[in-house]
Amino acid sequence: MDNQGTNKKNDSVTRRSFVKTTGLVTGGILASSIPFEAMAQTGKVEKLKLAVVGCGGRGTGATVQALTADADVELVAMADAFKDRLQGSLGAIQEHFEGERKIKVKEKNQFVGFNAYKKAIDMADVVVLATPPGFRPLHFEYAISQDKHVFMEKPVATDPVGVRRVLKTAKLAKEKKLNVVVGLQRHYQKKYINILDQVKQGTMGKIVSGQVYWNSGGVWVRERQKGQSELEYQMRNWYYFNWLCGDHILEQHIHNIDVANWFIGEYPTQAQGMGGREARNGKDHGEIFDHHFVEFTYPTGAVISSQCRHQKGCHNRVDEAFQGSNGGVVISKGIITDLNGTEKFNYEKQNEGQQDPNPYQVEHDRLFAAIRSKSEVLADAENGAKSTLTAIMGRMATYSGDMITWDQALNSDLQLVPDNLDWDSIAPTLPDADGKYKIPVPGVTKFS
Repeated sequence: MDNQGTNKKNDSVTRRSFVKTTGLVTGGILASSIPFEAMAQTGKVEKLKLAVVGCGGRGTGATVQALTADADVELVAMADAFKDRLQGSLGAIQEHFEGERKIKVKEKNQFVGFNAYKKAIDMADVVVLATPPGFRPLHFEYAISQDKHVFMEKPVATDPVGVRRVLKTAKLAKEKKLNVVVGLQRHYQKKYINILDQVKQGTMGKIVSGQVYWNSGGVWVRERQKGQSELEYQMRNWYYFNWLCGDHILEQHIHNIDVANWFIGEYPTQAQGMGGREARNGKDHGEIFDHHFVEFTYPTGAVISSQCRHQKGCHNRVDEAFQGSNGGVVISKGIITDLNGTEKFNYEKQNEGQQDPNPYQVEHDRLFAAIRSKSEVLADAENGAKSTLTAIMGRMATYSGDMITWDQALNSDLQLVPDNLDWDSIAPTLPDADGKYKIPVPGVTKFS
């Protein structure tokens, strides 16, 4: 489950409110956000078959958004490692649509297990890939090999080997003219697009520095349950294991790091930083850090300071700010000023009285409109892979305390996700006799 745009389910909410909370409420869905091509279809229209692989909160929300984006799409198959997750997701989707004929998932098409993804993907025209990100390269590769259009959540891998696999598949998707959207939804957010237009027009000059943040109290923890194997425990508590999640600098902070790459228009050449775990260091917190600080240096000389923290009771901020040769911008405020502080652009004033469409919905609207029109091909996978690598490079820098270059990260043989997993496999990382996992140590941990 992707925590971005997702709130924890509690015992008092219904399945309907769960879906609305996990996928729909964030930003507000407006009917006006749905492209005309996807709404006002006339005549006989081909039905598009949808499958979802990964039935957590983000998979559930993304599926609802996909079904909302096009009047003639039907959910025909679902896949997850766990039957209870699949059934909970299906029930929530069914309740949201109140019996509409969009949900046609027969019991025989509810696939469970490590290889369930193949059976679900085979049945569809369009697939939602929303498992923990460690599985994304494998699932994306199979979907494109079977000529499917894809929406996949970010990040798209947890290690450099997986990134290279996604880059190879992204090239194939382009050759096949298959649409691929990655859940870096700020690329589909009106505010970000408008501010970037101003940056490109030179309103604040060339970006020379910036700060990007994902500082919060953290996310859910799923405690070990009696009778669970080590592998099942890690997969249910996946956020805290790097082979599945990649640490929160990758799983969440990728959004802000990606914005820096996007606004600067290139990817960093090197990264150095520091991090550790001070507040979130229990057995169920696995092997990841609870804070990271990284300096990314870009080919133009721009330096971006990146910070992310999962510690309760601290100052919270999720935002991006950039300084240019002629001014600066704080994205959350939507205001560009010159070097004297004089306002040059104000997004809120220019859009007063308007409610922006929800970017989580817009990315699906755009995907299905592109599939229908055949006049454009959306190709997010290459950038998704390179922003994933940027965050991995930052993680490698904080874990090791070394300067990590782009080429070093891209060509690293680090592979966290084993091939051919099944329920008899040994978990990729194991606890010691006290139930604790090995934690990276800056100055000791090394990456080749």
